[in-house]
Amino acid sequence: MAAKGNKRMQKVWRIIKRTLIFLFIFHLFYILILKWVDPPITITQFVSFVTGDGLKRDYVSMNEISPYAKLAVISSEDQLFPDHSGFDWKSIEKARSYNKKKPNRIRGASTISQQVAKNVFLWQGRSYFRKGLEVYFTFMIELIWGKKRILELYLNISEMGKGVYGIEAASQKYFNKPAQKLTRSEVAMIAACLPNPKEFTVKPISRHVAGKFPWILIQMINLQDDPDIQNLLQ
Repeated sequence: MAAKGNKRMQKVWRIIKRTLIFLFIFHLFYILILKWVDPPITITQFVSFVTGDGLKRDYVSMNEISPYAKLAVISSEDQLFPDHSGFDWKSIEKARSYNKKKPNRIRGASTISQQVAKNVFLWQGRSYFRKGLEVYFTFMIELIWGKKRILELYLNISEMGKGVYGIEAASQKYFNKPAQKLTRSEVAMIAACLPNPKEFTVKPISRHVAGKFPWILIQMINLQDDPDIQNLLQ
């Protein structure tokens, strides 16, 4: 009986091991493909579609996006984006200290790279398991894709309104023009909605967006001549 039990366990372990190897190879292949090919759909986009929020999106290449849009999201969301390796450890530590003091008011510290890793490969949530996967995928995309591809996908897959995904769809919805022709003020307003695009609406303009987008415009001026950021805008 013991021998049969051991054989059964060995068989189960072989199946688990092969499954894990397959999943590792598959996800690595998928990451490599996404270096050049846009994701067909993300979990967040799928949930948006099936829950009735809709799904408006239109992937565009970097040369079809206004440089102001690239500068605006960096200025608003992750000013150290060109310099870090996927994680802003100082901001993470500050957020952790804040959350301990005020557990009912959670503050995030996700970089653009972390947001892309979450939005492309994972689901929304705050569990430690999902966060661990986010760390792994962030490391992988930094290693394989590089900053320009990460920024390109961020601008194409981020939710920028209820059921609106990506800068092109947002530009068409709010300003009736392609993303390539967005002005500084227009991209600053779109960037201002990113923390909570369903609540922080661009049109009609919410109090949050109205208050934040002038600050983003100032940050854009402060950062626009930085050589590392200029390299990302080209």
